[in-house]
Amino acid sequence: MNTKSTLHLSRRKFIGTTTIAVSGLTVVPSFAVSGLGHIPPSDKLNIAGIGIGGKGKVNLKNMPGQNIVALCDVDPERRLEFAQRLPNTGQIAVYEDYRRILDDPEIDSVSIATPDHWHTPMALAALQAGKHVYVEKPCAHNIYEAQLLKQAAAASGKCVQHG
Repeated sequence: MNTKSTLHLSRRKFIGTTTIAVSGLTVVPSFAVSGLGHIPPSDKLNIAGIGIGGKGKVNLKNMPGQNIVALCDVDPERRLEFAQRLPNTGQIAVYEDYRRILDDPEIDSVSIATPDHWHTPMALAALQAGKHVYVEKPCAHNIYEAQLLKQAAAASGKCVQHG
């Protein structure tokens, strides 16, 4: 009589079972530690929007859980109107000159949605000021500008996202 029991487990079933088990181990502790949908204050960035026309507003609205702390636009009505619609209205600095944003050490990141010819110069200045950068397309007008931006990002150690 054969006393050994053989468990037949198909490859597909094995992969499915282990995937579920491993994902449970990685997801459950994060829920237990911080709660579902909660972003700890230490993980929030202080973000400034440079250029808050149509796309600039959309970009800032699509950054949930982050602190929008400053806005910059050449149109005074546009910047004030948008600042008043944000939840932390009284705490938002409003500027006409983007360089004031770059001078502020409390700002971690900038979202640039200005006319195209300003994208690379502003992104380079932001990197030089120690800010992370989200820059609208096109990030550059030519290969030379793109290479400058790539080199500046590498030298600064900051993140640059182009969208």
